[in-house]
Amino acid sequence: QISAVLGLEASFRFLSLSEILGLIENIILKIVTSLSKEEAPVLSLPNRSSWANVRFDSSVGLQMNPETTFTTVRSDSPASIKKFAQIVKILSVIYRLIVSNSYATKRDLYYNDTQLFGSQAAVDRIVDDISCLLKVPRRSLHVLATSKGLITGDLCYLEEDGTRIDCRCSTAFPVSSNIGGIKSIVSSAKFILIVEKDATFQRLLDDNLCTKLSPCIMITGKGVPDVNSRLMVRKLWDTLHVPVFALVDADPYGTVIQIHIYIYTPAMSFEARSLTVPSVMWLGLLPSDLQRLRVPEDVLIPLTKKDETKLNSLLKRPYVKNQPDWQKEIELMQETKVKAEIQSLSAIAPDFLTSVYLPNKLRYGGWV
Repeated sequence: QISAVLGLEASFRFLSLSEILGLIENIILKIVTSLSKEEAPVLSLPNRSSWANVRFDSSVGLQMNPETTFTTVRSDSPASIKKFAQIVKILSVIYRLIVSNSYATKRDLYYNDTQLFGSQAAVDRIVDDISCLLKVPRRSLHVLATSKGLITGDLCYLEEDGTRIDCRCSTAFPVSSNIGGIKSIVSSAKFILIVEKDATFQRLLDDNLCTKLSPCIMITGKGVPDVNSRLMVRKLWDTLHVPVFALVDADPYGTVIQIHIYIYTPAMSFEARSLTVPSVMWLGLLPSDLQRLRVPEDVLIPLTKKDETKLNSLLKRPYVKNQPDWQKEIELMQETKVKAEIQSLSAIAPDFLTSVYLPNKLRYGGWV
């Protein structure tokens, strides 16, 4: 098995470029050796989608178990031959990128052979599979993700090419595509605020929240956050050592975005130490806020069967059981059978979010 050659029982680590090239060469050598023996080459990939392969660590989040199960990708199986070819193709591109000390986005990889890959999602999954297989961060493979997130607030830094980014000018900047290259971070922010939705982020930006409250940094992944937005939050947390809050909808998917992605991501558990922030606090909108603030019933939305299934799934996860306050909020949502968007606070008063809700939350507490 090729996985044995790579020593997948070892912990996730940073390797030199020559070491990474050596790992790729070992994979190709095994493939060539199998072919020379007239045997069908087989790749074994860690099963990133199985909860059995991850364990919960309160200081890190979800981590991949040393003894993990694998899925096989065979070159002689109609069900997996295409994926086998895709993996080999991307490995060859990564090898050339490292040798030439150049970088490419996942989008670039897709356009390298659109007919073979079929979709961008296929490329995204395979790049993550390779990163997990080699036990190295994706950026060490010289593959970058195209950012969709925005950031603003009390923050200045230098990009890898020396470009100075000053986020203090009441505008939002795209999150960098190369978080690892960011240096010289300067900030007097008292906290970092993750905002789930772009519309809410723009509203807070227009209201000049970062100046009105206290020096802070706001970032949005525009819904489901991309990897760069998550890497940026982790880098800022590591550098500034300030609290990180999340402002999301009071619905199962807002909860998932806040807890499941920024804090715990099973499919990316092999990269948890550089990707997640276990100490993110759920600032709002909380299900308990809906009752406490007497949000008008006509802006509340009934839970769907899909929502209820998602809540049941969340309550079974180990990290939720480890956080009784989160569990209470999720159970309250189950009990009331309603959800609400952040914008529902405007039913109380048009400026309630920025003038009352957030200032009071940050001043007096009320997060979980």
